[in-house]
Amino acid sequence: MKQRLVLIVAAAFLLGGCHKIKTQMVEYKDGATTLEGYLAYDESLKTPRPGILVVHEWNGLGKYVMGRADQLAKLGYVAFAPDIYGKGVRPAGFEACMAESNKYKNNRALMRRRAKAGLEVLRGSDRVDPHSLAAIGYCFGGTVALELARSGAPLDGVISFHGGLDTPNLKDAKKIKGRVLVLQGGADDYTLKQVPVIDKEMKAAKVDYKMVIYPGAKHGFTNPENKDLKSGVFYDAAADKGSWEEMKKFFGEIFK
Repeated sequence: MKQRLVLIVAAAFLLGGCHKIKTQMVEYKDGATTLEGYLAYDESLKTPRPGILVVHEWNGLGKYVMGRADQLAKLGYVAFAPDIYGKGVRPAGFEACMAESNKYKNNRALMRRRAKAGLEVLRGSDRVDPHSLAAIGYCFGGTVALELARSGAPLDGVISFHGGLDTPNLKDAKKIKGRVLVLQGGADDYTLKQVPVIDKEMKAAKVDYKMVIYPGAKHGFTNPENKDLKSGVFYDAAADKGSWEEMKKFFGEIFK
């Protein structure tokens, strides 16, 4: 019986892969504001790894983006989901999420500062290669990731998943140091009109930039919890899978 138990445990380990994913909440500061992010990495990997900043949606740091950080850790990256809003600030409902996210959309300097604070936590980890960094974001987080790139942050690449693409100063694109990938829903009523503007912005600044549009995909297409077709926020399994594969290919290229 004991031998059978050992075999079952060994089989379960093999089926789950050889990952030893460790996660922890990390408290840090932006000035006087306390923030609390989420760190995930494979502790079986002993050499410094590329670090990925994973920025949350408009409802703040939660299970969805933490799950994405876990997935990235299983791919061999060190992932840190920063807290843009502040410890314990987790709005619920449309109006509350809109009000909180607008504080940062209307103050891009603050948005960038919060993103930079998170990047410094990631960059300072002894498990991270500080010369191999990227940022990704979902919805509101996509806006944040792009603004971080426009601030001139030392990023090899940035990916926006169904994120807001607008910015108050188009000339800031000249500060972007790495590559940019925009993954866009073809039926996203919230951000599709911003596509021609960011195209012009990136081309004018000569940024190494690519956009992939998923026909029929609506806003929030990567999150299975998005089921409100009436509001235009809806999960799309094909676009979710396709965009994740685009991300993996992108990282494979920038972290050669």
